[in-house]
Amino acid sequence: MRFLLNLFENNRAWAQRISAEDPDFFSRLSHQQQPEYLWIGCSDARVPANDIVGLLPGELFVHRNVANVVVHTDLNCLSVVQFAIDVLKVKHIIVCGHYGCGGIKAVINRSELGLIDNWLRYVEDVYLKYRAPLDAIADPILRGDKLCELNVVEQVENLCRTTVVQTAWKNGQPLAVHGWVYRVDDGILRDLNICVNNANEMPKLHAAGQQLASAP
Repeated sequence: MRFLLNLFENNRAWAQRISAEDPDFFSRLSHQQQPEYLWIGCSDARVPANDIVGLLPGELFVHRNVANVVVHTDLNCLSVVQFAIDVLKVKHIIVCGHYGCGGIKAVINRSELGLIDNWLRYVEDVYLKYRAPLDAIADPILRGDKLCELNVVEQVENLCRTTVVQTAWKNGQPLAVHGWVYRVDDGILRDLNICVNNANEMPKLHAAGQQLASAP
């Protein structure tokens, strides 16, 4: 158990399978990554970014944290965004939440989980912003689903306000920011119809949040 031998065995089997299917795969992969997409998602183990969208290693740049939060003081997230935009020249950034998120549930249920409670304050801020329509939803599961969607809208807006994204748009770099939600129980992505291509489109995010909050 100390050396997790089963994981090394799985790795060898995976590498052998990939090489059998495509003998040049790892050789190509080792030379350069040229993804067109950056995925900002939740750390939940049930949400494997590459698999969900059917992309191979090297085709999707990924950042994950609990509840897919984008915070202006999180240098980890911002460094990933900056590298993706300035170095990799990605054309699309996808902020993807998922229904049944443990972080969202913790906020809905007012659970106390320890240190993570401080991180989830950012999600709680979203809850407080839309408290009236959220509290009007009697079913806690549906309330959590709605908060999940609203949290994605909020994080898309936070991302669009970062200096890195703003500078890219100012310089005419093609870059679109999308808001999606994944449903674990059927494996299907839902497009929240949020796509921001330039700074002039940012005001529509407020309208999108209000519309989502009021929708059944």
